[in-house]
Amino acid sequence: MRKIRNPFIGKEGYNCFGCSPDNPFGLHMEFYEDGDDVVSYWHPHDHFQGWTGVMHGGILATMIDETAGWVVMRKLQTSGMTSRLNLKYLYPVSSDSSQVTVRARITGRKRNYCVISVSLEDETGRTCVEAEAVYFAFNKERADEMGFSGCELYEE
Repeated sequence: MRKIRNPFIGKEGYNCFGCSPDNPFGLHMEFYEDGDDVVSYWHPHDHFQGWTGVMHGGILATMIDETAGWVVMRKLQTSGMTSRLNLKYLYPVSSDSSQVTVRARITGRKRNYCVISVSLEDETGRTCVEAEAVYFAFNKERADEMGFSGCELYEE
């Protein structure tokens, strides 16, 4: 498993809620490549809770959507946009968990559309959220316009 280099760090105006390390209100997600999967390990905080002691479902959905977007960037080497996101919440995630794991992979492609299967597990490895994301993958010209210049791995 190798860490994926964030291609947007240092770009003017970059302040993504999901992955910017400099967004004071953001999730500060980082990503790793594990074979066909893109994985993120994240540590919950009380300020992202919904009900007392439980992570907000919208935050979990954001983490799933963000990870699916990184699959497009890393595996297809382009940027894109969410076309559809279907989630199934199976169990609550405690806001005092030591870690959650989000894992995603491409499960289908048709023209510019990419189907991505995503799961979110709690610290015990129990799947708490299952999701299917459909992304529209941009062509190279549109990705360039958005400032995407490739998504590489850090050296070992």
